[in-house]
Amino acid sequence: QCDLTGWWENELGSKMHVAAVDSQGNFTGEYHTAVSSAQKPIEPSPLLGSQHLDEDGQCTFGFIVNWKFSDSTAVFAGQCFAGDGGEEVLQSTWLLREKVDSLPSDWKATR
Repeated sequence: QCDLTGWWENELGSKMHVAAVDSQGNFTGEYHTAVSSAQKPIEPSPLLGSQHLDEDGQCTFGFIVNWKFSDSTAVFAGQCFAGDGGEEVLQSTWLLREKVDSLPSDWKATR
């Protein structure tokens, strides 16, 4: 069964730490991104999420990261896969919303 608790690292070197998953599937942690287009130095940022506690261990999950070093927020949605040999792999997709100065600039705010 997939357990999101602990450290995770992606192919770009970004790391996520999930402190604990409660009995309802809720969790908190920190995201340490390795990539950013922000002008300020990168800082670890808080995350808040939830996962399904499926019996087969192939749970879906989602979380939000409130970046401490920029005016942006990211949301991630994914699924945990328990591979052969017990290795757990997270597959996810994300959206990043950056602050823009006006409604006409809204078109460039989401990646």
